[in-house]
Amino acid sequence: MILERIQKENDIKEIARQELPELAEEIRTFLIEKISENGGHLASNLGVVELTMALHLSFDLPADKIIWDVGHQSYTHKLLTGRRDGFDKLRKYGGISGFPKRKESDCDAFDTGHSSTSVSAGLGYAMARDLRKEDYYVVSVIGDGALTGGMAWEAMNNAARLNTNFIIVLNDNNMSISENVGGLSAYLNTVRTKEGYMNLKAGVENILDKIPVYGENIIRGVRRTKNGIKQFLIPGMLFEEMGLTYLGPVDGHNIDQLTRTLREAKKVKGAVLLHVCTQKGRGYEPAMRHPARFHGAEPFEIETGLPKKKRVKANYTDIFSTVMRKMGDREPDVVAITAAMPDGTGLKRFRNMFPDRFFDVGIAEQHAVTFAAGLAAAGLKPVVAVYSSFLQRAYDQILHDVCIQNLHVIFAIDRAGLVGSDGETHQGIFDLSYLSSIPNMCVMAPKNKWELSDMMKFAVAYDGPIALRYPRGEAYDGLERFRAPVRYGKSEVIYEESEIALLAVGSMVRTAVEVRERLRDMGYGCSLVNARFVKPFDEEQVQKLQAEHKLLVTMEENVKSGGFGEAVLDYLNETGSGTRCINVSLPDDYVEHGNVDILREETGIDAETIVKRIAAEYIGR
Repeated sequence: MILERIQKENDIKEIARQELPELAEEIRTFLIEKISENGGHLASNLGVVELTMALHLSFDLPADKIIWDVGHQSYTHKLLTGRRDGFDKLRKYGGISGFPKRKESDCDAFDTGHSSTSVSAGLGYAMARDLRKEDYYVVSVIGDGALTGGMAWEAMNNAARLNTNFIIVLNDNNMSISENVGGLSAYLNTVRTKEGYMNLKAGVENILDKIPVYGENIIRGVRRTKNGIKQFLIPGMLFEEMGLTYLGPVDGHNIDQLTRTLREAKKVKGAVLLHVCTQKGRGYEPAMRHPARFHGAEPFEIETGLPKKKRVKANYTDIFSTVMRKMGDREPDVVAITAAMPDGTGLKRFRNMFPDRFFDVGIAEQHAVTFAAGLAAAGLKPVVAVYSSFLQRAYDQILHDVCIQNLHVIFAIDRAGLVGSDGETHQGIFDLSYLSSIPNMCVMAPKNKWELSDMMKFAVAYDGPIALRYPRGEAYDGLERFRAPVRYGKSEVIYEESEIALLAVGSMVRTAVEVRERLRDMGYGCSLVNARFVKPFDEEQVQKLQAEHKLLVTMEENVKSGGFGEAVLDYLNETGSGTRCINVSLPDDYVEHGNVDILREETGIDAETIVKRIAAEYIGR
């Protein structure tokens, strides 16, 4: 097995050229087998096998720097840098990450996880290299979907001023997470389908290459003067006009062509963009047919591509999807916005039913929020469906464009709280803090699937900025009989007893039910209140709880700093309450990847740990 000969970085250079195609197939087989067992990002990784091999053949790691945008396509890079054994614990607690991590390997030049960052980071490396008079190459790999993020264009505009080498590899697979949208996608379609240019270029080079002695020199001369041909055959030449040297398009599955073009890119004095065309999911038929489904795949059967674990209960995204479809029928002013994730956020059904009221803006969360503000200012009711960790990218737009004007924009925040295998960059553990800090913003969290439906209806009827955050995974179907009408800023009393009061937010209500049962078994009366609103929280209810109980316990799946518990503690301090209060929350830290149940135990928000904490801090006194 050729792959077994790759024990560390640069070992690929010892592999014979004729063995490289076989190595590529071994890598694909390895990735399919491992991801079918552990889950992970499959389609994106299958698409960049040859590109990654060519990069490792063309550069010396870790001296040279390869920066992967987002980084979910870095699995082959990890294999070629000696981390094959780590794939048995890929994305598991204590195992290797599904993204580049500097602390994991010196060959990972920059930690990534969110989109459109690699060009900025690479430019920083290139500038630092020049200032320190060092000598190494910097390569930023960015997908065509990530180019819809404005940050990438800001960086490329800045990179055009460079007088030293900096290579940007555009991995063009015509996909982001879902199908690419917008003018940039249309432009790249034009470039990649200019067969006249591609055929002419290949034909001329083949003829010249056959000329003895002088053929290769003539080819180099033609390449130096081909910009005029490009301007004629590829209208616009957007990248050249920005000041970048454009090379390509190149077949991203032809290692010889890739390495040859990378050699040319290394000679450019300035920023150069190498346009590489790849196929997402290449080599595995189910992933090629359904690249979006195999973007982040759960464990699956290799023969069919079907998930190994059949989902029985609906998850929160399913509930949101159903509510949005029904809302579309009832509310003609409701429109939906997503940032390249109609499937992941549950808007696919709404898109199919109401295509004129659905907007996919690409990977551009900042634009999505201000676009929604414009829609709201014009009288519509926009619902921005987005993952918690991705909404962070639009904090300024929420604050300035939505909340200052008090516009009725509804934020449906999926994947709030711990999300597990994707790790630090994807844990949705900051939204309660950063949203609660903004004036005019209303923040809610449902305890179960029925309350998610009720809160969405409340949010649409509300008039002003409002956010509804809900977790990843199976929707809680307990406490069905507790369904008091949702009223602005009011909590819901579920159980009322004495001594200890649990005041839980959203997903933590489920945990609070278990905590209450354990405390009652220990002989302690325990009230349980569903907070519902984080901002504004129910001050009247808190005042009542502290007057009638000896201990108040706040529970949230959010960091402590700026969260719900801190707000309650501030209120108790201001009102001079002497009631003891324990704040159960996540630590003010980044949370590693791993199974969510394990992470809850490690961070101290599982039922057993909470009961032990209450026993140690209160009952044991």
